[in-house]
Amino acid sequence: MPPARAVYLARAIRDFGDGFVAVLLPVYLTALGLSVFQVGLVATLALLGSALLTLGIGFLGARHDHRRLLLAASLLMCASGLAYAASSDAWVLFIVAFVGTINPSGGSTSVFVPLEHTVLSAAVPPAGRTRAFARYSLVGALAGACGALAAATPDWLQALGIGQLAGIRWMFAAYAILGIAGGIAYRQIPARTEASQAPAHALGPSRRIVYRMALLFSLDSFAGGFTVQSLLALWLFTRFDLSLAAASQFFFWSGVLAAFSFPVAAWIGARIGLVNTMVFTHIPSSLCLIAAAFCDAIEPVLALLLVRAFLSQMDVPTRSSYVMAVVTEAERPAAASVTAVPRSLASAASPALAGALFAAGLHAWPLLLCGGLKIAYDLLLLAAFRNLKPPEER
Repeated sequence: MPPARAVYLARAIRDFGDGFVAVLLPVYLTALGLSVFQVGLVATLALLGSALLTLGIGFLGARHDHRRLLLAASLLMCASGLAYAASSDAWVLFIVAFVGTINPSGGSTSVFVPLEHTVLSAAVPPAGRTRAFARYSLVGALAGACGALAAATPDWLQALGIGQLAGIRWMFAAYAILGIAGGIAYRQIPARTEASQAPAHALGPSRRIVYRMALLFSLDSFAGGFTVQSLLALWLFTRFDLSLAAASQFFFWSGVLAAFSFPVAAWIGARIGLVNTMVFTHIPSSLCLIAAAFCDAIEPVLALLLVRAFLSQMDVPTRSSYVMAVVTEAERPAAASVTAVPRSLASAASPALAGALFAAGLHAWPLLLCGGLKIAYDLLLLAAFRNLKPPEER
């Protein structure tokens, strides 16, 4: 199997699991007796732990076999699912959230990402890089959407006499199995034989560019942390009393819309540039989120959130392609990691704040903060990088 296809397959398997975990996580934690604030704390710990793991694996990726590191991450995913399926103790759940791969965002914030980006960038020519990342994001989003739809499985199991809590535990066990399946896909990636020839420093001539991008991306992720998928699901549950089945259907369709936005993003990026595509699709999505915060009926809220789902993720393949394009090949693992880690750290701070705002009855504030900060990020990104073009745009 070609390396790019192996990455696509593994991403699909992993995002299917992340899709149902992100929806089930708040339901599971509240059923175990955790408060709304503690649910936000679990999300924060998960994102913080993911950031630290991503930082370590990004720099290890400059010197070690990518396949071996991806297999180790797959085993960690398996262990995380088994731990959540077996334990009801809050402290165990906190610790596993921090050291494991439980993903409350249902997105691309993951220890796997820097290595996958590096393998994918090396497997395609520069002219096809953005399209490859669009396919990578498309596959992940479709799988995540199907995973969100599968989050209704515990409700279906109740018809067979299996309680909702037991059904959710079975889903975490399924998440563990998906970790093993992803590892099988990663085994198709050829071993890296030139690891000993890697440069002594993971970041070199592109260091300043990478650090500037990391700073701006962290602002975007701090904003996004206020509405990670688990917390957005919690907002819909508490504000509109949405059922688990209805929420799973909504997140399925939002995932489908996001998925089909990725090829559109690649098409737009080839015509107006990657930075312009990131900015001018992102701002309208933030305005939709702000508008949703002021709606009192569920129908316009879901409509606005679906429009946002189509627009808000167009920056994902374009951003990944842009980062890989403006650094040297030897710097790619570290660049992917350094730009991802501040994003994860920044996004780790805001879910706990969002949980505190929810607990205080300020349900609209997480959405307003997310939308406003993201618009500020877009304007700063345009000002900082509009003149730094990837090779295919020069």
